[in-house]
Amino acid sequence: MSSSPPAQRSRSGAWFDVVFGWLAQGAAWVTLALLASILMSLLVGAWPAIERYGLGFLTSPVWDPVQENFGGLVMIYGTLATSIIALLIAVPVSFGIALFLTEMCPAWLKRPLGTAIELLAAVPSIVYGMWGLLVFGPILATYVQQPLQRLLDGVPYLGALVSGPPVGIGILSAGIILAIMIIPFIAAVMRDVFEVTPPLLKESAYGLGSTTWEVVSKVVLPYTKTGVVGGIMLGLGRALGETMAVTFVIGNMNQLDSLSLFQAANSITSALANEFAEASTGLHQASLIYLGLVLFFITFVVLSLSKLLLLQLKKNEGAKS
Repeated sequence: MSSSPPAQRSRSGAWFDVVFGWLAQGAAWVTLALLASILMSLLVGAWPAIERYGLGFLTSPVWDPVQENFGGLVMIYGTLATSIIALLIAVPVSFGIALFLTEMCPAWLKRPLGTAIELLAAVPSIVYGMWGLLVFGPILATYVQQPLQRLLDGVPYLGALVSGPPVGIGILSAGIILAIMIIPFIAAVMRDVFEVTPPLLKESAYGLGSTTWEVVSKVVLPYTKTGVVGGIMLGLGRALGETMAVTFVIGNMNQLDSLSLFQAANSITSALANEFAEASTGLHQASLIYLGLVLFFITFVVLSLSKLLLLQLKKNEGAKS
């Protein structure tokens, strides 16, 4: 049975390498082209609103389709406030889950508990929204908001943070629902990156008398900081882009009467979902696309800041060494 000469096999292998290289490079360029086309389409669609309002669109709280007077401050505030609340809740909980699964969990519980947490990510967002509106909202209003209002009645500033009708929908409710939704993503990523830490490093630290927290803070976290920040950014991206769950529980009100955590508000994604199908062609539709462009830049800024944070961490690590 004859085989191809070595020279022929070498030439065919080199040809395949060239084709593979071009395909890989083409995939990268296609991704950049798609990103640029999305940005250009948003700019073109939003241009009438950009030309009319400029950057004042970002600071105007007025949203009046009847008078064709539009501002995105309420939606931008709602998006950022709910996402920040979600991160403040989800990151510590996710870190605790990942730490327990990798360092403290019994072997018989590790797999079923990890699977159960991952299954939370498979629950449709509309189910979270319905549960938040029908179950969690009334519980939040009855057992959290009303007691806080009685406790902080007359207290400057703090009383204003819990003001509003006790209906269980608003910024805090949306933030908590988002936290529940992003916990599986952040926890799963943290658990996976914690597990790739070389066992020899952890065993050496334990052998020197380190506690579990010292091993995690001085060995595991420095070794996996890139993955941890990546998991947090993944969760933040999910929180910024979530639509249906937020639409159910945020209140969908285009006014900002106070800075109460229980104040009904709106988010960019919720406004797009509620109004885009019925928006008339012209300034209303252009303003909604302008909101989409703002969300695009918010996401871009968040990712850029995460990259800068990682670079700073690496720089500080190099300086210490």
